[in-house]
Amino acid sequence: MPQITRNSLMSLEQYHVARPAYRAQVIEHKKQRTLHLGKNMTLLFEDEMTIRYQVQEMLRIEKVFEEEGIQDELGAYNPLIPDGRNWKATMLIEYTDVDERQKMLAKLHGVETKVFMQVAGHEPIHPFADEDLDRESDEKTSAVHFLRFELNEEMAAALKAGASLSAGVSHPAYTALVSPLPEAMRSSLIADLT
Repeated sequence: MPQITRNSLMSLEQYHVARPAYRAQVIEHKKQRTLHLGKNMTLLFEDEMTIRYQVQEMLRIEKVFEEEGIQDELGAYNPLIPDGRNWKATMLIEYTDVDERQKMLAKLHGVETKVFMQVAGHEPIHPFADEDLDRESDEKTSAVHFLRFELNEEMAAALKAGASLSAGVSHPAYTALVSPLPEAMRSSLIADLT
């Protein structure tokens, strides 16, 4: 999959003008890439559009216009774009009550490795989690994780041929299953596979 380059980004001035329409487009796009696993866990599947939006937003918020700062943002965000053989997702553990969140983050230690995607007729795919960051302590997990689901050629071919796709979590303190995923989401994820 293509990486975002410096030359493909809008300047801060261009982005300021384009932002309302672009933001609306990205929000609509994200609807097909947001998966709720139960009441308290969400996977946001990233792609070039969602990451481009994040980069443009970070540059806008931090008012970055110098080349080094722009390259730093691209270096941080480009690895979150799927490479044609995988899906990349931001996992959010969401509890609105602070005390409940702290209690559950302690109970959910290791949950990021218990999330799975499953192509019908194939073994579940468990993610590589937080590859460049330490997101856990001995006492608790983080409320945000970055996941990479690697597919083999047979799985990708099965999806392209019409196989259904499911997702879930199998952890002693939290279980969820979405089977099958809605067709619009399945189609959006297939588009990440080259």
